[in-house]
Amino acid sequence: MSGCGCSHDTKFDGVSADYKRILLVVIAINAAMFLVEMTSGLYAQSMALKADALDFLGDSVTYAISLAVIGMSVRVRATAALFKGVSLGVMAAVILSASVYRTFVVAQPDEVVMSSVGLLAFTANLIAALLLMRYRDGDSNVRSVWLCSRNDAIGNLGVVGAGVLVGVTATPWPDLVVAVVLAALFLSSAVGIIRQALTEKREAACAVSAAAMAE
Repeated sequence: MSGCGCSHDTKFDGVSADYKRILLVVIAINAAMFLVEMTSGLYAQSMALKADALDFLGDSVTYAISLAVIGMSVRVRATAALFKGVSLGVMAAVILSASVYRTFVVAQPDEVVMSSVGLLAFTANLIAALLLMRYRDGDSNVRSVWLCSRNDAIGNLGVVGAGVLVGVTATPWPDLVVAVVLAALFLSSAVGIIRQALTEKREAACAVSAAAMAE
């Protein structure tokens, strides 16, 4: 059955009490940071903070889905990962659209709030990424959680840097640039997750076909 491209590599599928506990902690961290960042983004008029807040919200929802499908079939888990990949792509499009709109609205964000909240968000995502690090090579459902947390930590450093540059340049452009970079990062992760999920769905179908032929 090598013609159908089946792979026999076994990846961690999330069936672990320890992993589930960690995932619950990460979900709580993301939900709390969504509230903090969205409130701060509205107050500071920062697109970068709002974009990052939406990412925290999206992560909370998709991580909950990841938790719900643990122990289910490969096809179900891969479908959940596929949904997460598509949702990341949609989020990237929303952030890009909002950033383009913001270009025509002259309003300099509050650099102090941007930097301080961005640093808090970085700390939250760094903790989440460290908790999830040992599971980074799992299946698409597990790996997508690690990728999101890692990318978010990187993005938070961008928000902190943008806050500093907004203060130095006295313009909103650094904020807008970081929002666009975050959108690109989401899109890149979306592509990677979707590719792995589609591969796992294809391999699951191949395994079912092989089993049927063997009967």
